[in-house]
Amino acid sequence: MRSTGALALLGLMLVTACSAPHATTPAPIAEPAPLSVSRTPVPATTTTPPPAPPCAVTTGACVSLAQRLAWLVRDGRVVRGPVPAGFGPPDQATPAGSFHVVWKDREHRSSVYGTDMPNSVFFAAGGIAFHAGPLDAPSHGCVHLTDGDSAAFFAGLNVGDAVQVL
Repeated sequence: MRSTGALALLGLMLVTACSAPHATTPAPIAEPAPLSVSRTPVPATTTTPPPAPPCAVTTGACVSLAQRLAWLVRDGRVVRGPVPAGFGPPDQATPAGSFHVVWKDREHRSSVYGTDMPNSVFFAAGGIAFHAGPLDAPSHGCVHLTDGDSAAFFAGLNVGDAVQVL
């Protein structure tokens, strides 16, 4: 019996030892070193405003051959632009001067060159027009615009509106 009592006492000691609070304290956790933060000021970003149209047009279109840009203007304010534009080479140069929109044809096909001229807005003699065309390929004197820009110029220009090409 004595061995049974000793076993019971040993079991009781183990249970008591497992449930008793620990006398040891955990090691303190080291605090991280403070981060060094640079306080150099961030320079203010300046945004260069887009170039203003160089033309005197208050309602119509303005084209800068030198800048390779075009603007759509309504009541003295720019409603589209500047947008990139492509032109004719020296032997078929886009004519400079003051013109007026003569007629428009959304799905025009050139009878001379056999090419499509989507969103055509004709403004100068010889079939010169704003129309969708590649900006990196020369035109036959027309003003090439991207698809989106040509659609905006087609919608925004009316017969009789001024067009100035500088």
